[in-house]
Formats: sequence, structure tokens, C-alpha cells
Amino acid sequence: MTSTTQPTASGSLLQVESLSKNFGGLRAVNNFNLELHPGDLAGLIGPNGAGKTTVFNLITGVYLPTSGKISFKGQDISGLPPHVINQMGIARTFQNIRLFPSLTVLENVCIAYHSHAGYSMQDAILRNSKFEAKEKELLEKAQDFLSIFRLEDRQGEIARNLPYGEQRRLEIARALAADPTLLFLDEPAAGMNPAESMALMDLIHFIRDRFKLTILLIEHQMRVVMGVCEKITVMDFGEVIAYGAPQEIQSNPRVVEAYLGRGAAELAEKLQRSKAQ
Repeated sequence: MTSTTQPTASGSLLQVESLSKNFGGLRAVNNFNLELHPGDLAGLIGPNGAGKTTVFNLITGVYLPTSGKISFKGQDISGLPPHVINQMGIARTFQNIRLFPSLTVLENVCIAYHSHAGYSMQDAILRNSKFEAKEKELLEKAQDFLSIFRLEDRQGEIARNLPYGEQRRLEIARALAADPTLLFLDEPAAGMNPAESMALMDLIHFIRDRFKLTILLIEHQMRVVMGVCEKITVMDFGEVIAYGAPQEIQSNPRVVEAYLGRGAAELAEKLQRSKAQ
């Protein structure tokens, strides 16, 4: 049977405790708990309006929590601004692609690298030798990075002109250019066809292993969720209703009810009992 709480253990990378968020009289997230360890590849799922993206926004500093605590690498980050949280090692993509559409593919990645450029404002104003050397280094890193994501032939193209699947890859590449430890992916397969979704699954596994990342993703395509996630947290109406391995989640009556209604949940429960007999 799946649980609604996650086991706690030492050495966690991210720990979210009793997190809640109110918007006026609406409680969008209620008593949310989450724990991620280095190397985890986890999913956060639930029906539309369950509170999933609100959780991402709370952890990454877009929203201030009403209550609760968020710890990253043992440090309380609750309420810190997004740029500080990003510099600490948490990066994200968004449900709606947020590239710099009028800039080139290469420029989009270079902007992310500038958060750790290694030169001062004075160096940039004077355009001295240190600035020139660091800019050359960043350019080479960005080009190498694009080759990893098979975008090196597109580096001079305007970002808005890329096909949808390549824009998604570019957004992930830009997030990773900030050198994160923890990566949040918000519906990375949205708008993708089956072939693109399969390629995305391979990409997620690749970047987790290649960059030694911990990944948490929100996704509605169950093929992607079940294909890549090792543990899944399920939300409904702002609360966690289940937590467990993919095979446990897909047969959980509460999860089935949240997605398909009570009748489907009762049928799933009967089928589960019949299998056990």
C-alpha cells in the first residue's frame, strides 16, 4: 500500500516540511511534505489545480510560504528570492516555455552561464584582459553544452524559430548551464508528440547521470512519469494523497479516484483485491 508521507533520513538534499500557501481565502497547498536525496529522479503528479506548480513556485522563491519550512543542503531557504535560490543550486523550467525568444540559441545559454562568469562589473565596463578571457571561456563552454543537447548546428538561430521539441531542449540546457544540483522540470513533455516524449525520457535519464543531478518533475503524460520516475508524490486539492513507486501509484484507489472519479476507484480496488486472492 502506498503512503501519503515520505520516509525521512539523514543526508537529504531537499526537505520540505508542513508547507502551506494561502491565496486570500483559498488554501492552494496544505501541509505538503517532500524529501529528495542526491540522485533521486522523482515525480510530482495530480489533476489540474492540485497545487503542483504552486509547490515549485514556493520552493524556488516565486511565492512566499504561508507556513512551513524548506531546507536545501541543510540550509533554510524559505522565502529567499529566486535568484539567490538559483545561485545556491536549484534550477527549473516552466510549464510554458520561457526562453529569450528574440535572442539566438547560443545567447540563451550564455546568459545562464553569466551567473558564474568570474569577472566583476568593473572588468565588464573596462573590457579588460580578464573580461575578454572569461567571455571566451564562457562562449566555449556554451558551445560545448549545446553539442551535448544536439543543438550545436542551431546556435545562430533565433530561439523562437526552433521547433517545439528543440525549444524544450534549449530551455533544459539553459537551466543546466546555471550548474544546479537540483533541477525542477514543469511539464517538460507538454505539447510533445509520442516520438518526442520518448526522446525526452532518454534525455532526462541522460542528464541525471551525466550531470549528477537530482530531478523532480511535474508531468501529465503518464507514459513519461511511469517511464522515468523512481518515486512519485501525488497531490489533490493541495494535499499529498499518495507516495510510492510507480507500480504502487498506478493501482492506488485514491489516485484513480482523483483522476477518474469514485466509480473508477472502486473498480480499481476490486481488481486489486481479486489479484491478491
